[in-house]
Amino acid sequence: MNAFVNNPSRLNWLYRYKLYHIPFWAAYHFVWWTVAIGNPFKAADAIFLTPYVMKFLFYVVFQALAAYFNLYYLIPRYLEKGRFTLYISYLVLTIITASLLIVPGYYLSAFLSGKTMQEAYGNNGDCFYQFLGNSIPSTLAAMTLAMSIKLGKNWLQTQRKQQLLEKEKLETELNFLKHQFNPHFLFNTINSIFFLIHKNPDMASASLAKFSELLRYQLYECNDKQILLAREISYMENSIELERLRQNDNMELDVKIEQEDTGQWGIAPFILMTFVENAFKHVSRHMDRPNWIRIKLDQRGDTLTFLVSNSTSDVASRDVVQFGGIGLKNVQRRLDLIYAGQYQLDIQQDEHRFDVHLQLRLSPLEMPQPLQKIA
Repeated sequence: MNAFVNNPSRLNWLYRYKLYHIPFWAAYHFVWWTVAIGNPFKAADAIFLTPYVMKFLFYVVFQALAAYFNLYYLIPRYLEKGRFTLYISYLVLTIITASLLIVPGYYLSAFLSGKTMQEAYGNNGDCFYQFLGNSIPSTLAAMTLAMSIKLGKNWLQTQRKQQLLEKEKLETELNFLKHQFNPHFLFNTINSIFFLIHKNPDMASASLAKFSELLRYQLYECNDKQILLAREISYMENSIELERLRQNDNMELDVKIEQEDTGQWGIAPFILMTFVENAFKHVSRHMDRPNWIRIKLDQRGDTLTFLVSNSTSDVASRDVVQFGGIGLKNVQRRLDLIYAGQYQLDIQQDEHRFDVHLQLRLSPLEMPQPLQKIA
């Protein structure tokens, strides 16, 4: 048996010709006979210990042939193409033909047992229509069962394919939305360093080193669906520092980060940074009064609260609607895909300020277990 299972060519041959269906049909008819006789031992004796096994084989073989003819010829050729009248006609003809072919099994079993039809099947044992009356409902039941199994299997396969396609679609969309953020990040950071080169070359050099760390994080460390919350916060803090360096003196920046323990919690990469970048991009540029950005992150257990507010002007407000809305729509779509039912996002805007309030339920990030040393 092991040699058969371990031989791929034999297994392929077995599945190619569907020989594994033979035990199924034998078991199906044994159950049918057990129900009819009322005792599994008597059913086994009636099948295997007498010449009636020939009648049993006629049922198995011709009902199986009828079932496969329906599944692999009639259904694809007529039913699936909407030719219902022809399908019903050929199906009825198939049932009658299979039932008629089963009837000789009764006569052959009696002949092999050396008995007359009356001795083998009772006083009415030589009634052709009685045998046909037994074989027709049995054939109909067998074909119905086979058709139900086949249709159920096809339905499960279709559902599985749809789930795989939906998963691939979501993953593709998530990757697209995440990568759509990257050019904004690169453009803004390079601009920050460009301003620093003229303002403070030494600080620009340090900022360039910090930028390389951010770029390494973006390219190599954030490709997973989730990363450590601590790494995302660190990335956000470094990015804020780069943005802070190129802001005017009349821009007030207030950042507060309060966290219990970020060691075990994970978050989708770039979720938080989109709101921060949007604030820096669309903050007001007043010359006669302060411009401000306030960022507050509070993490307690599995609940993350993130607040981002910035002052706006009429021009900045229009820019948010016309241009900045792309990034906000992207991040909201990512939240819908990744944190469905686990987040609340409230965005408020007027002529003086723009507020984002995000509350997110975090999940523990499964870290790879270190290899245990074998003693």
